Amino acid sequence: MEGAGPGFGGVAEWSIATVLKTVVRETAPGVRIPPPPPKKVEMKEMLPLIIGIMVLSVVFVLLARAGYFLKISAYWGETMQEMRKCTWPTWDELVGSTAVVVVAVGIIGGFTVGVDFLISFIISHIV
Repeated sequence: MEGAGPGFGGVAEWSIATVLKTVVRETAPGVRIPPPPPKKVEMKEMLPLIIGIMVLSVVFVLLARAGYFLKISAYWGETMQEMRKCTWPTWDELVGSTAVVVVAVGIIGGFTVGVDFLISFIISHIV
């Protein structure tokens, strides 16, 4: 066969491999399915992204000129200073507080279930 080389039969091989993969759900051994061609990106699809980036850039510049980023930075610094002044609980205090919360939630949950059961029992006997 003339022209028979490494690229000969590429389309037919790809078509057969695709059919086999569709029917059998796996690629036949030794057959490579080429990736699909890259999608052509049109300007219509990119326009909203470009406009969004431009709007965000303008907003960023306006906020920077108005000094909002300096205010946020100062706020963060003040917050960190106040956090250093706080006293944090020790591990034992933390474990004790957690146990109190778990027990309190259990008691309140049990009370709620009990009252719900009692009310449903009363209503079922009335109706």
